[in-house]
This record gives sequence, structure tokens and C-alpha cells, in this order.
Amino acid sequence: MNQHKFAKIPILDLSLADAPTSRTRLLKDLRHALTEVGFLYIVNHGVPEVAISDIIDALPNLFSLPAQAKEEVALHNSPHFLGYSSLRSETTAGKADSREQFEFATELEAPTSGAEPLYELLRGPNQWPPSYPSIRPIIGTYLSELTALGERFLRLVAESLSLPSDETLFSFLSDQHRLKLVRYPPTPLDTCSDDLIQGVGPHKDSSGWWTFLLQASSPEVRGLQVLSGDGSWVEVPNIPGSFVVNIGQAFEVVTGGVCKATTHRVVFPPGAPERYSVPFFQGVRRSLTKEEASETLKKHFAGFLDRRVDDGPEEAEVDSSFLKGKYDTWGESQLRTKIRSHPDVGRKFYGDVFDRYVNDD
Repeated sequence: MNQHKFAKIPILDLSLADAPTSRTRLLKDLRHALTEVGFLYIVNHGVPEVAISDIIDALPNLFSLPAQAKEEVALHNSPHFLGYSSLRSETTAGKADSREQFEFATELEAPTSGAEPLYELLRGPNQWPPSYPSIRPIIGTYLSELTALGERFLRLVAESLSLPSDETLFSFLSDQHRLKLVRYPPTPLDTCSDDLIQGVGPHKDSSGWWTFLLQASSPEVRGLQVLSGDGSWVEVPNIPGSFVVNIGQAFEVVTGGVCKATTHRVVFPPGAPERYSVPFFQGVRRSLTKEEASETLKKHFAGFLDRRVDDGPEEAEVDSSFLKGKYDTWGESQLRTKIRSHPDVGRKFYGDVFDRYVNDD
């Protein structure tokens, strides 16, 4: 079957869950979004406005830190892939991304026994900029609020897909969720070229179970696009008060392809303004195996096979190691993705597996 075609991203009002009649309508709309699009907006989501405004206000201050302050918390200092990465230091779809970013996660200690699988090194503490101490409580509050939102949302997802328990999906979750604070610089105005500039290349999210994206610039600033089944790119404008929510690769595997991780990208024309975004990645348990992911709910989703769709030609080229079964655990697939995206960190901390992961195409 061909990939689903859509012309716009549905908007779901989570406050409708509060009354039985409106809850039924919400669950129907959510089921449609999950099985037909893979992307949606949520509004009236319950995250306090102050938690959102604090992180939006912090972004210009954080990214205006001097180069030395950014270097103190550079990603290449961290085997956990947490910290700052500069413009064009990350690659997606084989090309450098025009963005700089800080990556944080649920604050956890690194493993110490040495007996854990290598991928357990993804678990570890954050690097906090010493010259901006107030950022730590802002990030901590936001991570806590988005963790709670993710759990509320999963219960609605389970109900919309008629799962036997609203706790069914929680067994797949990790103890660590990740957060990126991203700045896309303004693009130069080149009157000789109409080529789009890659902010981040076409991909399916591999960093989490679900992604909750805050588009943190003014509404007129565009860039995010989602691939429809007819091969067209659909704009995802910034709706104030909303989060953009999308399916990650592991959820596609668990649902047998019924709920697909939709390919998306960020691109800009020449002369585009600066853009900020804040994606929160709901973590997947690192020990999750491909067999466990594909078999646990296989019988349930067998009843949805009329909704399953195949990738189109452009989606088929997207790097998706867990979807394609290259590695047995989510943790190893995630480590491999991180190493390929940040080869400087991979060479420094994971030399024994670096060549295997970057040359496994």
C-alpha cells in the first residue's frame, strides 16, 4: 500500500478529554492522526505557560554565550552525547545541518560497573554552562513538565488505539528523556540561488518514543516540513500555545507499521530569519529488543492491517537502523545513530565500534 497522503497537520485540543462526550470525539481524531498522518498539534495541553515562556526567554541568552563558554560544555566532552554542538557539526541524510544546539537529558549518573552493554553509556549527567547557572532550574522544570505531558498523552494514545490498559505503552519507556535547544541562524540572501538550505535533513525521529516540539520563534518564522504520501512537503507553521507531536521509530515498530514515524525536515530559503526550536524526545528503554518491540503487541495491531502503509521512495532512503533490524536493541541502534551524527564524539569515546557503525550501509 502507498503511504498516506495529507495536506495539513491535524490540531487536537487535549482539554476535550475532560468530558465523556468530547473525549470520544478527541479519541477518534487522535486515532486518525496516529494512523493517517503521524504528526499532530496539541493545544490546551496543561503545561504551565511559565515553564514555556521561561525556556523561550532563555534561548537568546544561552546561544549568545561566548565561544569559550560553549566550549566548556561541548558535546565532544561527553560520552553521553550531552552538551553543545556548533553549526554544521551534526549530519543528517549525509549532509551537515545548519544549526547549533544544546542537548540536555533527565539528570542521571553514568554507569560505573563496566559490565553494562556499551550503549548504557548514553545514560549520564548533563553539562551545565558555569556562566549561566539559572539555566539549570529552567531546564529541570521543563523536562519535568514535558515528562508528565508525555505520560498523559500516552494514556490517550493507548485508549484511542483500543489497547487493553492505558499503562500498556509504559513498559517501553526509558529512565532518561532528552531535550534539544536548537538555533537555526538566519540564511544569507543570495539573489542568484533559490536553493533551500538544510536546517536538518529528511529523517524519522530516532531519539525517542514520541517527540514533543516547541516552535519557539514568532509565528511567521517557518521551516518545519512533513513528507506526505504524494511526495509533497507539507508546511508545519507555528501555532502559538501548541506543541507539534510526532511518532518515533520505535513506536512504528511496536505498532507493526500501523502508526508510522513520518519523515520530516527543516529547510529555509535564502534570506530566512533566525529560528529557535525545542524538541523533547520521550525516551525508549535501551534494552528493548527488535523482537520484543515487534512481537509484544503484534496480535493487537494485526487487526489494524488495513491501516498499514509502506514507505514511499524518499522515505525508503531515510536511515532507520532499528526499523530495518540492523541491530538487536534500541540502545545499540541509538548509539549507532549518535555516532554517525557526531563522528568526533564517536571517534573519541567509541573507537572500537566507530568504523562498524559508520560503514554499515
